Amino acid sequence: MSWDYEYDVAIVGSGMGGFVGALAAQQLGLRPIILEKREVVGGSSAMSGGVLWIPNNPLMQRDGVGDSYEDAMAYFESVVGDVGPASSEARRRAYITLGPEMVEFLEGLGAKFQRCEGYSDYHDEAPGASVRGRAIEAAIWEGSQLGPWLSKLQPGLAEEFGGIVLPAGEVHLFSLGFRSFATSKMVIRVVTRTVLGRLRRQKLRANGASLMGQLFKIAVDQGIPVWTESPLVDLVEEDGRITGVLVETKNRKVRIKANHGVLINAGGFAHNSSMRGEFGLAHDGDWSFANPGDTGEAIQIAIRHGAAAELMDDAWWMPTISTPSGPHMLLLERPRPGSIIVDGSGRRFVNEAHMSYMEIGQALRRRNHEGISAIPSWMVFDRRHRNRYALGKAAPRMMPKAWFSTGIIKKADTIEGLAKQMDVDPATLQATVERFNRFASVGQDPDFHRGERASDLFYGDPWADHPSLGPLDRPPYYAVAVVPGDVGTSGGVLTDEHARVLRPDGEVIPGLYASGNSTASVHGRRYLGAGASIAASGIFSYAAVLHAAAEAKEEPYVPSGP
Repeated sequence: MSWDYEYDVAIVGSGMGGFVGALAAQQLGLRPIILEKREVVGGSSAMSGGVLWIPNNPLMQRDGVGDSYEDAMAYFESVVGDVGPASSEARRRAYITLGPEMVEFLEGLGAKFQRCEGYSDYHDEAPGASVRGRAIEAAIWEGSQLGPWLSKLQPGLAEEFGGIVLPAGEVHLFSLGFRSFATSKMVIRVVTRTVLGRLRRQKLRANGASLMGQLFKIAVDQGIPVWTESPLVDLVEEDGRITGVLVETKNRKVRIKANHGVLINAGGFAHNSSMRGEFGLAHDGDWSFANPGDTGEAIQIAIRHGAAAELMDDAWWMPTISTPSGPHMLLLERPRPGSIIVDGSGRRFVNEAHMSYMEIGQALRRRNHEGISAIPSWMVFDRRHRNRYALGKAAPRMMPKAWFSTGIIKKADTIEGLAKQMDVDPATLQATVERFNRFASVGQDPDFHRGERASDLFYGDPWADHPSLGPLDRPPYYAVAVVPGDVGTSGGVLTDEHARVLRPDGEVIPGLYASGNSTASVHGRRYLGAGASIAASGIFSYAAVLHAAAEAKEEPYVPSGP
């Protein structure tokens, strides 16, 4: 076999896991290369909130926030349950034990993080959950440090929302505008930071852009090669072992030898309509917030080389509304008083304030599969909700005329009139609203227990009579269609606790590792807390390189922890 280039670890994909894997390889004396098919690096990680769900992480320890391996494992077991080898006990153990180690490693290289105080686990009622939260996020970062490489970084949330520099931990207060002194102070703080940054010609980044920008900067400083516009064509297999990759770059195909392993961290298949259809994932990806390169070729290639695949029929679902500027995540609007979500029959069917957006999306799909039209469903809200809270990019009290003229927003002076516009039975919707109002007026929801979890209240309104529950009784009334968008797929090739890719019989494919949305999730069909998917990407890339480095030294790999 002739080779054009030779490295120790070839990493396919430049998201969180791609850079963590490369940095760990470099630290352990292996020569890595990162291969990215798009013209920019960072993937969906750069487009995210930049949050990582890491039990017992170093920031929690430094702040005296109690946590333990036992609590984290109990939480995993309670919420995820038995979904097969994708979330085996060994993989859960690796996630819990290597997560804090990975954060310490990245901090040692200069990456900066901060805790998201109060961002509780999404199932905080379950055994082992943390109400104060296990989430950390990338600190605000000055992008100018990347120099000319900054143009190669995938734009993040700040660019989408007019350049506002807003870490995830500040969103809940900032989004309430001038509701109180505390929220007003936060608005002024964020706006001042953003404006001063522009006046000083800074390139401030928060969220996923900060996370990936920081890792990108460390990689550049360490001289790690990052090839863009270099898609994977195939894996090179010799005598049953993966020994390298075939990549197309600069209009030619080259073979890159990977002495100690190939790591696939290339995302899922959110924008591959054929694969979505094959595995029953509804729409063609037009409601997906995953990066445009999330098209699944790496998964398909791995399967052709014998990889097993699981959980391919699920995704990181996100309740979504359409706006003239494109789809919008229905994240902040759902938990706040004065709104409900109903299906096509006009009935409620879910706790609208549940922070696990994945499970809200699953509820829409499940309802629809049961024969009750729920795609689209409808978020129904009243004037008080509209006057107090933003909807998408529309500020409180302000609704672009195009939203009405295009039919995106329905509006009527009565629930009956609104139901007719929604093509929903007026009597049923009226009964639903009246029942909800009776309970909401006293701060209860016996039907779906909205507002009973700490996580239900995180994005609520603490200055309302109840942070999450309030009657719909101030006309006019509004409705907007809700569909199951996603932030990526959550199924892929099956891996073990070392991130080694497995065959259907459970045997390892030598030389092949995978992580992130290219794999069947360790979280199964649940979302445990903010940043769970991105954290898993980094943790299992870290695990992969630790294993590859141990094999390179011909030493048995002994994982840390219990």
